[in-house]
Amino acid sequence: MRDNLDSLVMKKAQQWLDGGYDEETKKRVKYLMENDLKELTESFYKDLEFGTGGLRGIMGVGTNRMNVYTVGMATQGLSNYLKKAFNGEEIRVAIAHDSRNNSRLFAEHVADIFASNGFTVYLFDALRPTPELSFAIRELGCQSGVVVTASHNPKEYNGYKAYWADGAQVTPPHDTNIIEEVGKITSIDQILTGQNKENIHILDEAFDQLYLDKIYQALNLSPEAVAKYHDMKIVYTPLHGAGVILVPAALRRFGFTNIETVKEQNIIDGNFPTVASPNPEERTTMKMAIELGAKEKAELVLATDPDSDRIGIAVPDEKGEYVLLNGNQTCVLLTYYLCRRWSDLGRLNGHQYIIKTIVTTEMAAKVAESFGVKYYDCLTGFKYIAKIIREHEGTGWQYIGGGEESFGYLPYDAVRDKDGVAACSVAAEAAAWAKSQGTTLYGLLKEMYLKYGFYKEALVSVVRKGKEGQEEIRQMMSDFRSNPPKTLGGSPVVTIKDYQSGECFNVKSGEKTSIDVGQSNVLQFLTADNTIVSVRPSGTEPKIKFYFGVREVLNAIEDFDKVNAQLDTKIEQMKKELKLE
Repeated sequence: MRDNLDSLVMKKAQQWLDGGYDEETKKRVKYLMENDLKELTESFYKDLEFGTGGLRGIMGVGTNRMNVYTVGMATQGLSNYLKKAFNGEEIRVAIAHDSRNNSRLFAEHVADIFASNGFTVYLFDALRPTPELSFAIRELGCQSGVVVTASHNPKEYNGYKAYWADGAQVTPPHDTNIIEEVGKITSIDQILTGQNKENIHILDEAFDQLYLDKIYQALNLSPEAVAKYHDMKIVYTPLHGAGVILVPAALRRFGFTNIETVKEQNIIDGNFPTVASPNPEERTTMKMAIELGAKEKAELVLATDPDSDRIGIAVPDEKGEYVLLNGNQTCVLLTYYLCRRWSDLGRLNGHQYIIKTIVTTEMAAKVAESFGVKYYDCLTGFKYIAKIIREHEGTGWQYIGGGEESFGYLPYDAVRDKDGVAACSVAAEAAAWAKSQGTTLYGLLKEMYLKYGFYKEALVSVVRKGKEGQEEIRQMMSDFRSNPPKTLGGSPVVTIKDYQSGECFNVKSGEKTSIDVGQSNVLQFLTADNTIVSVRPSGTEPKIKFYFGVREVLNAIEDFDKVNAQLDTKIEQMKKELKLE
């Protein structure tokens, strides 16, 4: 078996040496063949998979790496599908990119290929937030779009996300059809380049204003509170990414005048020199922003990841110590604020809805229900949130907001992907509104726990890299299916949901019912005391993720610390039971 793999790797590597690849690439391949067989294997043992969202991988030479050739083959495959899907129409596409190394190079290469295929191409003049790409597709009447980004992954990664005409990432049947067309591109000689350069049109600051205007028009819900507290201190960091272009501008557009940025992290740099990982989920990544916030006594600390679709929020507690909200807390706070303001403004009529993913806190559903707002669960990934929005167009139902635990939130429907720029704007406005109500965002969160129950969540990501890691993750999921836990946190497991088979299993009765949100490799274990543990392999990183959700009644604000500790203890117990510690 090993000999067959080695033979396949050497054969594919030799094809790169013999093919029409540039000399620098050939030089690197030759070096790996002679000096680093392990890296050669990782680079060539398979083709970088064009998944349902596009490409994501480590940059480098080889068929299993992000480079101009793998990006080019993916783009030609996408082009061929667009020609079939929109036969006879003028095809328009939009392209954006983030601050990662090679992102501009890849974006310009994508533009060249699209133009060479006869498409009208809109290319941003520099890095831009991913949500602005989604907005551009809708605003410019495009059939498709691409953003070059690996989101919050480490600096070694880059990626490529494909979008459809509604501004959302591609969903069935287009995703599998695109994958099929990409699979037909077996040689770089099939890629069209160097033609129709006049088809490429540059989008600049004038287009940014259209996007910022749309955010303001849709989300300007508390102008009186903002006017009163316009000088509320806000600290923001773009983490060396695209948010530096538009987040401060959006906050100023809403009327905020006291915005401080982390200057060292305003520098656009794909090496992300001030952080180990540009992920606002991690407190170490937010360290500089929180320290500046403490120094400036900021009432709100905000961050966005390199492509500005995710949002990080830190707020001071009663002692002035900064609490980094997790994605679930951000989701429920923004959902509550939006529902509350829609209610206050007389906009609710029973035909509004919010959306959350299946691994996102159930508290968001409770918040929606308390306002008479319908809620939907969907699979993990914002394209599924966008799909539900699309299905409601023209029905009289209004979308209020939607989010996922991984720090993504979309507070309006002009964009069809998570939007860190808009979410930062809403968070700032919510903080000003909370202040007008005599509280803070952290105080508001505690009041919500009192009203809806104290929900607490945690995430453990187990990293397993490379080919062997993929096999280990597959085995872990198989083991959980064949031998599920009987109890979790001292409470019996009463329901098992398997989203791959589409079945919900009642442990006591043995009854099976269907799950109708779609198919995905996710398992959920629900206990008698309303604990939920979800397990799923990441679709974009070499990880298997364990999501813990626990709940307890909070009878008084004064009991917050005690109940918080109880919930922490329960989560830690379950981690040990699942051998994650």
